[in-house]
Amino acid sequence: MKKRFLRDLEVSAVGMGCMGFSHGYGACPPEDESIRLIRSAYEDYGCTFFDTAEVYAAYENEILVGKALKPIRDKIVLATKFMPEIFLPGQEIPEGKTSRRGLRNAVENSLKRLQTDYIDLYYEHRVPPNRDVAEVAEWMGELIKEGKILAWGVSEATPEQIRRANSVTPLTAVQSEYSIMERKVEEKVLPLCKELNIGFVAYSPMAGGFLSGKYSSQAKFEGDDVRRAITRYTKENMDANQALLDLLKKFAAEKNSTPAQISLAWMMCKNNFVVPIPGMRRDERLKENFGAAQVVLDKNELDELEAALSKIKIYGDRKDSDIQKLGTVKAVATH
Repeated sequence: MKKRFLRDLEVSAVGMGCMGFSHGYGACPPEDESIRLIRSAYEDYGCTFFDTAEVYAAYENEILVGKALKPIRDKIVLATKFMPEIFLPGQEIPEGKTSRRGLRNAVENSLKRLQTDYIDLYYEHRVPPNRDVAEVAEWMGELIKEGKILAWGVSEATPEQIRRANSVTPLTAVQSEYSIMERKVEEKVLPLCKELNIGFVAYSPMAGGFLSGKYSSQAKFEGDDVRRAITRYTKENMDANQALLDLLKKFAAEKNSTPAQISLAWMMCKNNFVVPIPGMRRDERLKENFGAAQVVLDKNELDELEAALSKIKIYGDRKDSDIQKLGTVKAVATH
């Protein structure tokens, strides 16, 4: 597996988003199968970057990931997140969760669940709009000095929040949604990350699986599957977005690859500080997604793809507010 850097943190060019092993995308594999797949990512494909969060299935995902990675902990980079404005069991403290004590409580408990002495990359999962991100940046700096965490990041932050946070304690990574179907970060966030030498971690790089081409407009999403609340997964929008899949299939055929691999290679070849973390819960998905690190699109190919993309309209989007309407803690934060 090729490597790249999030600031000074070396990771595999493609990481593994672990949320789907516990909730969010329909039926989950049994625990022993999930553990096997997580370990296979490292042992068979060289993935060294694994992403989880306290809020994924209300602690369950951290516990699973900790168990899976314990035998190889010193060989991988582990990222997790604390959610500042969502209280999970045991987090109700007088000062509130977004406080020095609240953050310390969150990180100590994540360390226990993950069965580790340190966290390589610790994110603020969302940045509350009514608080100064500099406070959290200062507290993260304290945790770095103490060795509780090695680096920190923010998720879905604005350019102003990113610059402010980085000025207090340098950010190693920004994590936000990014895919061929969702490109808002290209306007301001990615240029700012490049300017400040901050890595960018792309969640949902497969647009919830749509870009794999494995789902038809007849697919049914049930239970806590967040695609129930993502408008690009309505039958009408899936049919309307077929033009994008047709384009990806064309490029994939020319590169002897798959639409999923073209989707991932597209973002990696555009910026060497971008690391996608697709979810994958079957052996064939591991082989396909990690194989994308070997697909190289040169400048001419990227220009040709961009020109074709500029003529295609994308229908539907993903909003946290829509997902929250599912009404359960397990579905509040999908990445």
